[in-house]
Amino acid sequence: MTTLRERVERLACDFPISENYFAWQAFGRGYDVEARGAVPPYLKAENYETIKSRAGSVQVRHVLMTDFLKGEPARSLHRYVLLDAQDWMSAEQMTALWTEIDRTAHGEDARVIFRTAGPDSPLPKKLPPDLLSHWRYLERESRALHAQDRSSIYGGFHIYARHASH
Repeated sequence: MTTLRERVERLACDFPISENYFAWQAFGRGYDVEARGAVPPYLKAENYETIKSRAGSVQVRHVLMTDFLKGEPARSLHRYVLLDAQDWMSAEQMTALWTEIDRTAHGEDARVIFRTAGPDSPLPKKLPPDLLSHWRYLERESRALHAQDRSSIYGGFHIYARHASH
């Protein structure tokens, strides 16, 4: 079976259409505006006041993540969300990014999450082993969360946790 067919089948069959706004968007080019069951949480009426009250704290920055992290103090951050950007990065770009992630990561509770087009994490192939050794791959959790991904666009979801000893 082709990748496209697998992902379309997953999108159409693996999650209830009544709740999957990704399927509504993919197949109908819009959301469920009548029953309002299949809409993103940020568009639900019950979340409006919360979002409105927090809108002023949003900061938008148009900068490379590596450059942003270079401006942050060492050991000052706990969570990193990279989406699928690493699929398109060279080994040099990824090494620069992960060097800054590693420098700014605070403690063993630091986590990095990202998606990939294919099922495998690109880190073992693109990062120097000494840099990657500071992080452990949470394979079981990654697979479990990927199975819950209703978008069906990505081939993998990955979580890395920083080792306590680094």
